[in-house]
Amino acid sequence: MALRILNLAAQLLLVLISSRIQLSTCQALKAKVSCLDCKTLYDFSGIMVSVKCDKVKKLSMATANEDGSFAVDLPSEPTKKPMNCLAKLVGGPSEIYASKKNMVSEIVKAGDETTTGFYTISTLLAFSTKCPSKAMKCGFASSKTVDLPLPPEWGLAPSSYYVPFVPIIGIP
Repeated sequence: MALRILNLAAQLLLVLISSRIQLSTCQALKAKVSCLDCKTLYDFSGIMVSVKCDKVKKLSMATANEDGSFAVDLPSEPTKKPMNCLAKLVGGPSEIYASKKNMVSEIVKAGDETTTGFYTISTLLAFSTKCPSKAMKCGFASSKTVDLPLPPEWGLAPSSYYVPFVPIIGIP
């Protein structure tokens, strides 16, 4: 009788454990970022890459390792497979420069049909540590505002404080 109760308890425990197990259909992106003008032992730690898939509100972020490799689960909804996904080079711990063609890459299936769940990038995600001035404009744009000269005896604030403001008077 005790053996029968022990067997029933083991079966009940097995049913409880198996009911908690959910099969995962996780699809992961594994890729590398690279530097166009860095020395051979450049530390890629902290370089951020974002991943966005079409028709999915969630955005995934990945941080590169020392060698530039990163891995992240693709954002997906339970009923939808991740399709039309893009990876974008976001930034890093120090200032980096990237052209538009090297900053965004489409995500494609990696390997053959037997490898399931792994994806990679179609083009290189690359950046420079110095500004390639011939290829792009670097630095910050001027934030200077237009300041009309007003006589100081009027006692008004600089015109840039209120020139863009046009009051609407007389609306019924």
